Amino acid sequence: MSEIPGRVVATLTGFARTLRAAGVPADHERTRNMLRAAAALGVADPHGLYWAGRLTLCASPDDLPRYDRCFTAYFGGLRPGASRAAPPAMTVTRHLTTLDGDRGGPDSRDPGEPQAAAASDAERLRHRDVAALTAAERAEIHRMLALLAGERERRRSRRFAPAHRGVLDERRTIREGLRRGGEIALLRRRAHRRRPRAVVLLIDVSGSMSPYADTLLRFAHAMVRSEPRATEVFSVGTRLTRLTPELRHRDPDLAMTAASTAIPDWSGGTRLGEELKEFLASHRARGATVVIASDGWERGDAALLGAQMARLSRLAHRVIWVNPHKGHEGYEPLTAGMRAALPYLDDFVAGHSLAAFQDLAGRLGHA
Repeated sequence: MSEIPGRVVATLTGFARTLRAAGVPADHERTRNMLRAAAALGVADPHGLYWAGRLTLCASPDDLPRYDRCFTAYFGGLRPGASRAAPPAMTVTRHLTTLDGDRGGPDSRDPGEPQAAAASDAERLRHRDVAALTAAERAEIHRMLALLAGERERRRSRRFAPAHRGVLDERRTIREGLRRGGEIALLRRRAHRRRPRAVVLLIDVSGSMSPYADTLLRFAHAMVRSEPRATEVFSVGTRLTRLTPELRHRDPDLAMTAASTAIPDWSGGTRLGEELKEFLASHRARGATVVIASDGWERGDAALLGAQMARLSRLAHRVIWVNPHKGHEGYEPLTAGMRAALPYLDDFVAGHSLAAFQDLAGRLGHA
């Protein structure tokens, strides 16, 4: 591992983080093994780099398609094959280098530098504010968002299921005994089922949130695609609009087109207090994790917003507020809406970059 330059180590560990966000269990130990394998096979060889990661970071056959998709997206234009018999024919390109504003020609990098280090541009892109990106950079971020796995915290259901351990299932035990002529030969047991905890996303689409609203909706699309039955999405502004049906399209662009058509108050004002009151009156929040994505510019009554946030905190399992400006240095929550909401939040997180969205997805997957 000491033979790999530090910049390349940072690139490869960033790739491992991307895999974890996509649902591949690329933990610390597997990442160390991948770095050792990459040092042995050579990071300048795309075949060696591909197989070094595939053989060490994947834990089951289900991880292989995710690994291939992430490898293709992270290292820019690679097309890894599915065959295990021979390494795929692929060429590492420098497509991602243009995303960092590099205007140099194909030979602008040090000829001795491994080509795999070009992916460090993707790692830097993870932490950049989406409002400051070019169209090409934003498209790359959207492609990475589409790979998010969106795993959820599991909760205990009221329903029971057969289990090896648990409480005695008297009915099944008696039925089994009747089939055996009245002799109880085996005690049957049952335990509560485990289900993904419901997640509700309320996304501010007002004018002040317009630089981030599209990316937030794409994050919501990834969450809906991962857990369609356990995710609800609403836009908030001057009206509350349910977007879950539109975001169930598998294709992200089709989903965004349908959502944009459904939102009647895009880039309008913000009345979070009134919209939250309407949501609590007509939709279920009890036991769910509620995510509110807004900058807190409340044009309505801030006291009403505070009262509704207090009610929401009593009903929901967890309340997370995502503010794009929190990721900026020196930010302070001074708006009336943020001051009213802060006492009732379980988490107050940033929402300005791909890294922030990956962190948010991780929070939804753990208690």
